[in-house]
Amino acid sequence: MSGDWLTSLATWLTSHSEWLAVALFATAFAESLAIAGILIPGVAIIFAIAALAGQIAMPLGEALLWAALGAILGDSISFALGRLCQGKLDRVWPLSRYPKAIHKGEYFFHRYGGVSVVIGRFVGPIRPVIPLVAGALMMPWRRFLLFNLTSALGWAPVYVIPGYLVGSALASDIKPPAHFYPVIAISMGVLIVIYLTVFRFQLGLGYSSRLYQWLAGKMEKYDATHRFWRLYSSERPAQAGEFPLPSLSLAVTATALLLIWSQLATGTTLLQPFDTAVSTWFSQLRQPLFDPTILFFTMTGDAPVLIAAAGCLSLVLLFRGYYGGAVHILAAAGLTFLLVWLLKSFTGTARPDEVLAPPSSGAFPSGHTAGITVLCMLSANFVARETRHRRRWRTYLAFSLPVVLVAFSRLYLGVHWFTDVIGGLFLGLAITGYIRASYSRYDRVPLAPDVSLLGAIVAWIAFTAAYVWHQWPQAMLFYRSTGL
Repeated sequence: MSGDWLTSLATWLTSHSEWLAVALFATAFAESLAIAGILIPGVAIIFAIAALAGQIAMPLGEALLWAALGAILGDSISFALGRLCQGKLDRVWPLSRYPKAIHKGEYFFHRYGGVSVVIGRFVGPIRPVIPLVAGALMMPWRRFLLFNLTSALGWAPVYVIPGYLVGSALASDIKPPAHFYPVIAISMGVLIVIYLTVFRFQLGLGYSSRLYQWLAGKMEKYDATHRFWRLYSSERPAQAGEFPLPSLSLAVTATALLLIWSQLATGTTLLQPFDTAVSTWFSQLRQPLFDPTILFFTMTGDAPVLIAAAGCLSLVLLFRGYYGGAVHILAAAGLTFLLVWLLKSFTGTARPDEVLAPPSSGAFPSGHTAGITVLCMLSANFVARETRHRRRWRTYLAFSLPVVLVAFSRLYLGVHWFTDVIGGLFLGLAITGYIRASYSRYDRVPLAPDVSLLGAIVAWIAFTAAYVWHQWPQAMLFYRSTGL
């Protein structure tokens, strides 16, 4: 498909904007469909269509919805085709013409199991074939649908928002701060490097590429081989000089995304319409019947509760002789509160005026979201480290629930914008990655649970209950909606 064809499509859609939603849906559908996604430059087309949507001020939520629905349908049909072609993927036309793509998809699915449906949606070489392979290997329908829906919710913003923001900027002629473009350019470059390192090499999909062979050849001069990309193993004892690639990749990726997001949220007005729409939706959703439950969720992210959790975990680690772990937990807590305070002071973003007594501190980023993210994701990492590789996604999924509930509560109570919550999430993930990478030097002995851990959990629950009981009347008054 030539550039002239893409230009013609953009020109036609510019004069027929009523077809933009259909174009987004159809492109996402084709890009996710088995084999078709290999032939169609879906990323470029989605970017162009999303830019047009931003230029004509199409609601961002609507653009995300149509793209997500197209991706979900495309993957679902690919899964169904896989079921029909079970045992003969390499013999059925046109699948037989792409044996390498099928082989990579099968390798990836066997290595990562059901979570490959989520990861594979963001990895170009296997994106169109993973649902097909999952169906052919008889993955249960319900499990596939869960992963399909979950990954589509993350895929749509990643592919649609960049183009949409470019289109919005062109239409509104926004003049961002002087440092805006260098920060965005450097951050995007970092994300590309992380993609090549992790998604192409660490996940085992780039060993045959020219870039990988070139890097491997260069590294052999320093007594290193392709093992560099496989060095971070989940097996103990850890190898000397082990390189914490996944943790550092998480940290650097989250940092780059935080820089990009903070520039867009605090340096421009591009995301203000979306913030306003989300705030309005939550204000309409709010009902007195739900307030006590949501208020409890938000209070579990208060600073005293999180500090108590960090203190309990540190005491357990100290008691059992894991001094490095205790120091890192305390460092994570201190770094989180310091960076949240600095960013709030530096950005000075005003909060939504949805409660009777809005907090005086800045809005960006959400400290509650950042704090609960660090606590839950570090805990999930310690727990998942002691489980089998293919079951770790369950641990992360379970520990992510408190993060979602606290983030939801901040939006529901009207004390944060949507951009504040996302900023807090990126900050929390960045801190988690850096702390975990640092702790990998001490990660030699399994952290088996014992009675001290149970006692710490009971003590923290008791403290949280006492804190909520003591602060409840003031919190009910503080978070009471102006519309009630």
